[in-house]
Amino acid sequence: MDRTEHAYSVLIVSAAEKFNTSAKELFPDFRYTKVNVEKSVSAAKRAIVEREYDMIAVNSPLPDEDGIRFAIDMCAERNTVVLLLVRDEYYSSVFDKVSPYGVYTLPKPTSRQVLSQALDWMASTRERLRRFEKKTLLLEDKMKEIRVINRAKWILIEQLKMPEADAHRYIEKQAMDRCISKMSVAEEIIRTYS
Repeated sequence: MDRTEHAYSVLIVSAAEKFNTSAKELFPDFRYTKVNVEKSVSAAKRAIVEREYDMIAVNSPLPDEDGIRFAIDMCAERNTVVLLLVRDEYYSSVFDKVSPYGVYTLPKPTSRQVLSQALDWMASTRERLRRFEKKTLLLEDKMKEIRVINRAKWILIEQLKMPEADAHRYIEKQAMDRCISKMSVAEEIIRTYS
């Protein structure tokens, strides 16, 4: 898949104006749809309520906190990829704290090339998360279908005194004979006998 198929929304959380200006230049319009900058964690939290972001870059420290808890929470609660930039002297201890949650960490100062590579890694990770999201939705749909069909089978067992195998065959046969899904047959059974 070509990387340009998806445009990423980005939130930069940084109080350093120089960083914000140079970081925004790393996000070309064809690849990043919306790049927002917030200067504190509390402002970033408000922005996240209004919209989802594919990527978040946190330039620590911030005026209201260091950004570490925020980075961890964003990775744990959302399908967002987070990059945390910390001072070089704190890098090892912060990395040990945040890496189990999937937060990318870079020491600063850092070069433009390294930051650009980190953004590429974040894009790759976001694509992997998209695939997992799709699989999760498919599994959730399948589990819902199984629950509905099982509920319909138990209704047939209780209401019509069918053995379980016959109830299962009845739903399958109705679906085949009428060219509809087993889920549709099951929903009809539930509506009829509920």
